[in-house]
Amino acid sequence: MIENWIAERTHAFDSSGIRRVFDLASQLENPIDLSIGQPHFDVPQPVKAACMRAIEEGRNGYALTQGIPPLREQLQQEIDRRLGHEDRRVLVTSGSSGGLVLAMLTLVDPGDEVIIFDPYFVMYESLVRLVGGIPVFVDTYPDFQIPLQQVADRITGRTKMVLVNSPANPTGAVYSRETLKELAELCQQRDVVLVSDEIYRHFSYDEPFASPADYNPHTLVIDGFSKSHAMTGWRVGVAHGPAAIIDAMTKIQQYTFVCSPQPAQWGALQAMSTPIDEYVEAYKAKRDRIVEALSPHYRFARPGGAFYIFAEAPGGDGTRFVQRAIAHELLMIPGKVFSRQDTHFRLSYAAEDDTIDKGIDVLLELADDFST
Repeated sequence: MIENWIAERTHAFDSSGIRRVFDLASQLENPIDLSIGQPHFDVPQPVKAACMRAIEEGRNGYALTQGIPPLREQLQQEIDRRLGHEDRRVLVTSGSSGGLVLAMLTLVDPGDEVIIFDPYFVMYESLVRLVGGIPVFVDTYPDFQIPLQQVADRITGRTKMVLVNSPANPTGAVYSRETLKELAELCQQRDVVLVSDEIYRHFSYDEPFASPADYNPHTLVIDGFSKSHAMTGWRVGVAHGPAAIIDAMTKIQQYTFVCSPQPAQWGALQAMSTPIDEYVEAYKAKRDRIVEALSPHYRFARPGGAFYIFAEAPGGDGTRFVQRAIAHELLMIPGKVFSRQDTHFRLSYAAEDDTIDKGIDVLLELADDFST
């Protein structure tokens, strides 16, 4: 009887495979955890102090749905400086994931098609299905770069949105400025909404960050403070785009999330003036450390940003390989969590160096096992 009460939309997707790995981690005594997709450093002290000060000063009630005015104004100034669009408004969301939910509810009707690049962030397909949309996958293996002609070929009269993420989770791919320019222009020419998930924009190691919004003023950008300032639990995200879209998203937020937590927003305001260069440099060094160690033994595209490596599993079975790694207490995520294929695995180098070194030792041992 109770099962019959559950809405049909909940059957469109399964529980996150990442969550299952987290559950497994809790059962291991000394896990070598290279699975989690959040910074290993703590929230910077000035940001924590600003949040605690807001709590002590009684700023604990509902914020405006759009976000507290000081944060929204500071964000608007920075976005105007970077992009210079006349029609671009900002909304503070309940995390970047909340921003993605609002974007889907605002823009995608049942039957609309959404182009997603495979591999993709685990939420993309599920959110499209949740609102009744139809995910259309564009394969980017093996180099994880965007095949622009394939994108053009997959756009139909039912295509509503193209969803792009650079730097990307799970691959660490960073798309070139020219690629993003061509994608932005293609979406503008074909009257398709381009949504750019830029939550990792601070972690672009080899070249300056580029946004498709530089070339298409109608691009909807999703951003936030979770990765840049380790504020994953604070739930402060940012969406900015054309006023008509942001107004509609604000209306939906009013009746869903209500607002991002007010004390956390005061922390985010401080975060805007709190440098994170040392963290970015540290992650670039971690990237170089693990790429140098693993590249002679594993096949993967060198990641240009974020903090992930998406490598081909020896033997071609990602789930089986991850299970072998777990037997050695090394936690990673099988590629099928992020893809329609199960040929790869994702590891996160958002970890202490000694954890990374232990993980490298296990991976080298496993590589030897598969080569013999």
